[in-house]
Amino acid sequence: MPTRDKAPRDDVRAVDVPLRNSIVARKDQHLDIVLQGLGRQDEVTTGFEKIRFGHCALPELALDEIDLSRTFLGKKLAAPLLISSMTGGPSRAERINTHLAEAAETLGIAFAVGSQRIAVESAGDAGLGRRLRRLAPKIPIYANFGAVQLAHGFGENEARAMIDMIEADALYLHLNPLQEALQPEGDRDWRGVLDRIANLARALSVPIIAKEIGCGISGAVARRLVDAGVAATDVAGAGGTSWALVESERALTEHDRAVARSFAGWGIPTADALRAVRAHCPDTPLIGSGGIKDGITAAKAIRLGADLVGIAAGTLEPALVSAEAVADHLDAMINQLRIACFCTGSRDLGALRQATLLE
Repeated sequence: MPTRDKAPRDDVRAVDVPLRNSIVARKDQHLDIVLQGLGRQDEVTTGFEKIRFGHCALPELALDEIDLSRTFLGKKLAAPLLISSMTGGPSRAERINTHLAEAAETLGIAFAVGSQRIAVESAGDAGLGRRLRRLAPKIPIYANFGAVQLAHGFGENEARAMIDMIEADALYLHLNPLQEALQPEGDRDWRGVLDRIANLARALSVPIIAKEIGCGISGAVARRLVDAGVAATDVAGAGGTSWALVESERALTEHDRAVARSFAGWGIPTADALRAVRAHCPDTPLIGSGGIKDGITAAKAIRLGADLVGIAAGTLEPALVSAEAVADHLDAMINQLRIACFCTGSRDLGALRQATLLE
C-alpha cells in the first residue's frame, strides 16, 4: 500500500469538485483515500505498543481447548471480534458488505454496517438491504448512522427504518465531531444530541451502541452516554485511521487542507480510552477499536477491559476481493489471539483479563 506523502497531493481526488456535495461521492472518496493509505496515522499511536504481556513458559493448557467465545448484548459469538465497516457508494457497498457479512457468518463474529444515512435518504437500500440478513442469519448485525443526525431531522422513524432494513440486533450511533468540523459539508451544530440519544434509547427495542470513529471516548463522556441509556460503547480511539488526514485529502482549498492536517495527531489513544471508559463504566459492555492490527493487539485491548475488539480498515482490501479473503485475514487474528491466551496461561477471555503485564 502506498505511503502517505507529507506534501499535499492533488492526484488522489476520486471525483470532480461538482460532485463533492453528494453523499455517494463523499463515501467513495473516503474509501479510496483509506485504501491508498492516506489516512494512516503517524503523529499519535494507540498506546498498545507500551503494553507487554508477561510470558508464561508453563501454561498447563491445550491450545485447541482455549475458549474464545463471548456473549455480547445477549448474543453468543465464537470469538470476540466485530467487523466495523466503512463502505463507499451503493455500487461498492453491496460487494463489500456481502463479503463482510459472509465472512462474519463463517467465523461466528459480529458485523456492523457502515452509515445507513445514504440508504434512508435515497430510493434504494445502498447495498444495505435484508439480503445481508439472509447471508448472515445467525450472527449479530448492527445498524449505523451518525448521532448528530438526531439534531438535524432524524429520529425514531429513521432509526427503526435502518434497523428493519437489515433486521439489526443493535444500533450504532457514531460520534464524529472532528470529522464533521473538517468536512466542507459537515454538520457543525451538536446541541441537544445527548438528550435525543436518551429519547431514542427509550423508544427502541434494540440496544444502542455509541462509537467514536478514531478520536476516542473519554471516561466522563462514556458515563454520560450510559446514563442516557446507551447499552454499550466503542471507544474507537486514536492511533488507527485519522479522519482528519482523510478529510485533508478532500479539502477544497489549501487553507482547509492545512486546518485538517493540524488535527492529524488529535484524540485519545485507544489504550488510554479503554482504561478510562472501563474505570468510569465498570459494568458496561465495551468495544475496543482504533488501530487494532492483529490478534496480539486484540489481546491487549481485552486485557485493558474490552469485551469485543473492532476491526475496520484492515478488512477493506480483502473485502474487495472475496468473503474467503476476509475470513482468512480475520482467522489469522483469531489464531494470534488464541496463541496470546496460550502464552499467558489464559484458558479463556476472563482469564486473559487477569493476565500478567510487564511494567
